[in-house]
Amino acid sequence: MAASTPSSREEFVYMAKLAEQAERYDEMVEFMEKVSASAESEELSVEERNLLSVAYKNVIGARRASWRIVSSIEQKEESRGNEDHVTLIRDYRAKIESELSSICGGILKLLDSRLIPSAAAKDSKVFYLKMKGDYHRTLPTPSWLQLTRSVSDWLSISLFSTMRFSILLIALAISQNRHLMKQSLSWIL
Repeated sequence: MAASTPSSREEFVYMAKLAEQAERYDEMVEFMEKVSASAESEELSVEERNLLSVAYKNVIGARRASWRIVSSIEQKEESRGNEDHVTLIRDYRAKIESELSSICGGILKLLDSRLIPSAAAKDSKVFYLKMKGDYHRTLPTPSWLQLTRSVSDWLSISLFSTMRFSILLIALAISQNRHLMKQSLSWIL
């Protein structure tokens, strides 16, 4: 019996859902890229958009978790003075960084060449632009990777708190809740 290969948009969506349930996110990405390609100038549905987002989120999340673990091990080996292991670990970390760059580059290219230009609805465009920002932030660069290794805990917490507070202020401004925004600003000052 010959294996059936999905060929329609609906079959690709079904296979992406199946891959999600099986936690095979790399394949889920492949199926959702095929959905996007088969859509031509048509906009992705909300369900398709969410499947694409989940697929990339999980593929990137797994690589980021790997990167954090390997970086932690690298620091431990450096502190022990085990340069032979450090060299091996750096090569392995570079491989993970390369995978991250490739995956981020793939979704950014898809967003720029296909998804953002075909987004007619404002919520779709906002969704894709947010994804673009997220993956630009995730994209590993030498300066970012060096910064993450050298930033102390207190600075990291401070930056995170500042970022979250900025997001709160933006949300308050958008919601046009001027009273609450004025209270927040007076609290800051």
